[in-house]
Amino acid sequence: QDPGFASQALISKKLNDYRKVSPAGTKPDSSPKGPRGLGIRAEFLKQTGTSAPRSPRQDAAVTKDESSSQKAPWGINIMKKNKKSAPRAFGVRLEDCQPAPDNKNVPLIVEACCKVVEDRGLEYMGIYRVPGNNAVVSSLQEQLNKGATEINLQDERWQDLNVISSLLKSFFRKLPEPLFTDDKYNDFIEANRIEDASERMRTLRKLIRDLPGHYYETLKFLVGHLKTIADHSEKNKMEPRNLALVFGPTLVRTSEDNMTDMVTHMPDRYKIVETLIQHSDWFFSDKEDKGEKVSPARPR
Repeated sequence: QDPGFASQALISKKLNDYRKVSPAGTKPDSSPKGPRGLGIRAEFLKQTGTSAPRSPRQDAAVTKDESSSQKAPWGINIMKKNKKSAPRAFGVRLEDCQPAPDNKNVPLIVEACCKVVEDRGLEYMGIYRVPGNNAVVSSLQEQLNKGATEINLQDERWQDLNVISSLLKSFFRKLPEPLFTDDKYNDFIEANRIEDASERMRTLRKLIRDLPGHYYETLKFLVGHLKTIADHSEKNKMEPRNLALVFGPTLVRTSEDNMTDMVTHMPDRYKIVETLIQHSDWFFSDKEDKGEKVSPARPR
């Protein structure tokens, strides 16, 4: 007789016997995919000494065992993919940005943009007032947001000063937590409206010193850069007031600006940034902290 036919007949007989002895009302799982089905088939195989076709699940189990050594590299690759990538550059909090090599509290993108401008744009007329090509600015933003840990300043896109100056302004404009922070914004506006000049300066200085580490260090770095630009205003025509007109609304703001604040606080925003540039050394020096009384020049 055909061995395959005999095996099939024996299997059918055993199944019928098994159904007869099953408890009443209980339907045994005769499916090859179920656990009982697998057990029955194994028992039949032992008795008949023949091999029956394996179920898809059995094939998968065997394949899994046979390829376990091949799966290991796949698992490692997944771990590598899940490895924390370099931070984005735009639209994230200052503390989450890729830090500059020499100052961990200043974002790499800020240092790079300021370096390019100071190296090649100190005498460039209207620096920071002339916008760069939007498409190129967007292209650089996308690249930096992919997690670049280094910036290639030799890239052709980094050669256009207007693009780089727009990139820096865009960075501060996209900060979810503004440089002067939401919780201190109103305090800065009120401080700027103090009539007594000396008290106004001291109050502004204290508020600046109370900023979180990343915000204080980044503000100090940026204001120092803007002061360097202003020092060359004879050539670039960017005096502190002109720089304040550009950076005031970008830096001194809330994360959710409303039209009323934008209109009523705009003069304050300009004045705060202009004052910081004019007296940057005093605002960010430690002399007064060491007991040396400093009286800044009366602001214009």
